Amino acid sequence: MSDPVVGVTDRRASRRSGRSRAAWVPLAYLAPAALLYGAFLLFPLGRAAQFSFFEWDGLGQSTFVGFGNYIALVQDEELREAFLHAFVLIFFYAVLPLAIGLLLAALLTRAQVRGLGFFRTIIFLPQVIAMVVVAVTWRQIYAPDGPLNGFLRAIGLGDLARPWLGDYTFTLPAVGLIGSWVSLGLVTVLLMAGMSRIPPELYESARIDGAGPFQEFFAITLPSVRGEITVALTLTIVAALKTFDLIYVTTSGGPGTSTTVPSYEVYRRAFQLGEVGAATAVGVALTIVVFAINFVVNRIGDKK
Repeated sequence: MSDPVVGVTDRRASRRSGRSRAAWVPLAYLAPAALLYGAFLLFPLGRAAQFSFFEWDGLGQSTFVGFGNYIALVQDEELREAFLHAFVLIFFYAVLPLAIGLLLAALLTRAQVRGLGFFRTIIFLPQVIAMVVVAVTWRQIYAPDGPLNGFLRAIGLGDLARPWLGDYTFTLPAVGLIGSWVSLGLVTVLLMAGMSRIPPELYESARIDGAGPFQEFFAITLPSVRGEITVALTLTIVAALKTFDLIYVTTSGGPGTSTTVPSYEVYRRAFQLGEVGAATAVGVALTIVVFAINFVVNRIGDKK
């Protein structure tokens, strides 16, 4: 006869072994994705952080300077101006499209407009077009003899016509409005998807209680799309802070330094000035800023 104590011990050991194997199964499925993530994102980011501690032109010998590149980064007035421009672009890429998108999505969803699918496709189209194509097109629109100035002259507002991408005052807002046009479709489609899931009974109950359209919007619609707003802000803020191709094609940071942004400074320092260490320090600093801002946005969005 077998010992019952030994049998119980064996069964417990078997269960522990089974639980141990079950715990490793999800990790085995995640391993390929984790390896790719580490190889193509974490490793390059770590190498960039390593380069940021050296003075290096990308070809010759490098010299260890510690935090020297970061100290120079903080003291560089042009670079501080570039980060300020990026924060200004957040308004055009994120805040303005969100305000307009909320209004458009609410009107289109509640009004049950015919051809809603076609409208979604049209308004989302800027997200599909390559940013270089968008930049070239808008550069022609903003040209001194372009359609915008032609329209202003045709309606008697010729005094407002100007070289929009060559004016120190209006160049950054002009570039920012291109970002607004690109981001609006994404934001509106996200918000429309969220609003379409709101039960109609909520609006009916609100109307029975005497609520008007504004009360319904702020009491029902806005809280119901909190998650979509968080996602929209996250995507558009990242786009604003890392924008490069739009600036490069339309203004190349000019006139002067009126439209320089951190991403463009990374390119300029690395490939034009040969300051790879300083360029990677700017890139690392930009990564930290992007992460910090979106961490705050997501924490606020997750609060009940």
